[in-house]
Amino acid sequence: MQWADLQRIISEEVTAALARGRTRTCECHSVLYDCCPDRVRGVIDAGASRLGLYAGEKVPSDVAALIDHTLLKADATRQEIEKLCKEAREFGFATVCINPTWVSLASRLLGGASPLVCTVVGFPLGATTADVKQYETRRVIYDGANEVDMVINVGALKSGDLALVERDIAAVAGTARECGVLSKVIIEAALLTDEEKVTACSLSKAAGADFVKTSTGFGPGGATVADVALMRRVVGPDIGVKAAGGVRDYESLKNLVSAGASRVGASAGVKIVQESRGGAQSAQTRSDAAPGTSLY
Repeated sequence: MQWADLQRIISEEVTAALARGRTRTCECHSVLYDCCPDRVRGVIDAGASRLGLYAGEKVPSDVAALIDHTLLKADATRQEIEKLCKEAREFGFATVCINPTWVSLASRLLGGASPLVCTVVGFPLGATTADVKQYETRRVIYDGANEVDMVINVGALKSGDLALVERDIAAVAGTARECGVLSKVIIEAALLTDEEKVTACSLSKAAGADFVKTSTGFGPGGATVADVALMRRVVGPDIGVKAAGGVRDYESLKNLVSAGASRVGASAGVKIVQESRGGAQSAQTRSDAAPGTSLY
């Protein structure tokens, strides 16, 4: 894609997003009025199954199929990864989402069938170079990854170096596409302004990514209804939106899916599925056991 075309697309997306609500910002959260968490929650509580221009469907009965069963903490052990894969099979999660060092093991345990293996590159800061992220992508695919979640170069985005950001995303998305693997772009929304979120999503779409994703789970904030609604509005219905970071119960998942999320990353997947089936509300999760280490 020519740089002039990319600039035009981003300009149009930002202008459109701002026109839809920037002249009206909520006083409670200082975000676009249409994306105010309190306003959106009111619509959900009223029974809406769709929000905004491209809102998500009602939560399907098979909640597990929406979830990337996640364990990304630095001190995860082999035994914990084995347990994660066992749970993924038992509950029917979409994927296990793990650090690259465990991809080969998970691929062997899951046998290349559903649940699939998802991993991360440039994680969690996104501050490595595009060629390194591309190499990471090729390596994890070689080891058996079916989906790759990459972190954008947040500093470059905030510096206005959009060409670099687009090349960074394309290095991963293009490699994944060549290998028949899904790519997800983590924009780390908690670090961005609304305008930067629009730009990051527009760049991801232009670079050919399959998903945009809210958070690493290691940043200052996780998934919010407002961010998911804004991201879905920008990318439209053609690519996925993954909500990740701090999703610890079924109610949170329902709200995020109603706002437009088509995938959810969570370490509390077992608890969420149990709640969706009317199970115990107080199931302990890895995130609950280690507060402050990660929002997953």
